[in-house]
Amino acid sequence: MRRSRLVTLALSLATSLGATLALAVPAQAAATDRYVALGDSYASGVGAGSYTAESGSCQRSTNAYPALYNTNVQPASYCSVACSGARTTDVVNSQLAALGSTTTLVSVTVGGNDVGFANIMTTCVLYGTTECVAAVQAAEDKARADLAGLLATVYNGIKSRAASARVVVVGYPVFYQLNTLCVGLSDTSRAKINEGINLVDDITRSAALAAGFKFADVRSIFVGHQLCSYGEKWLHALNYTNLGISYHPTAAGQAGGYYPVFRGAAG
Repeated sequence: MRRSRLVTLALSLATSLGATLALAVPAQAAATDRYVALGDSYASGVGAGSYTAESGSCQRSTNAYPALYNTNVQPASYCSVACSGARTTDVVNSQLAALGSTTTLVSVTVGGNDVGFANIMTTCVLYGTTECVAAVQAAEDKARADLAGLLATVYNGIKSRAASARVVVVGYPVFYQLNTLCVGLSDTSRAKINEGINLVDDITRSAALAAGFKFADVRSIFVGHQLCSYGEKWLHALNYTNLGISYHPTAAGQAGGYYPVFRGAAG
């Protein structure tokens, strides 16, 4: 009887381990995927270094989450046309052409530039709390009015060019950990900036799900690695010698934050 129980336990553990391994190993289809990455600087990898020569001012990094997926999963083909500064109209006009009927996996991160992320952060750093809060509020008003429609245009374009593809919409991290001792912007400004990012992510998630796409939410995984947190920072603070990388993920943020969330959503 005892031997029987041990055998049963062993079989149960083996079954459990097998299920765990099955979840950990990417689907076999990944090896045959034809993957195209779209989007803005968070997708191209600004701030992560190691930019490819061919990408020029788009600054596509070999440390960006699409490139890391290509390196680790090794799909049948890979193309990133993500570009620093891209807005939804840039994706529609300049990036969707990279898609085709044979594309099986698409990632896209876009929307932040449409509501003026960069200008907001400049205002907040240079002009103080009142101006910062007003700038974020204006961006929130614009996001509520326009962002869902702009994203729908992008997503419909993806569907029309790559109808059979799995599409993963990847969001933005919240910049600041609140209620910590932190120099720089006021607590009010940091909280308002976080509020604006959360709104953009929430609108993006709703638009993605409405299109039948997956939404890869990176907000939770960045907790403890945000600006003003006590852990390793996965975001660049304001950098006066290289303003372009300010508030963008570091290489560690792409590898430890973006990549695992995207890979989990991509299958």
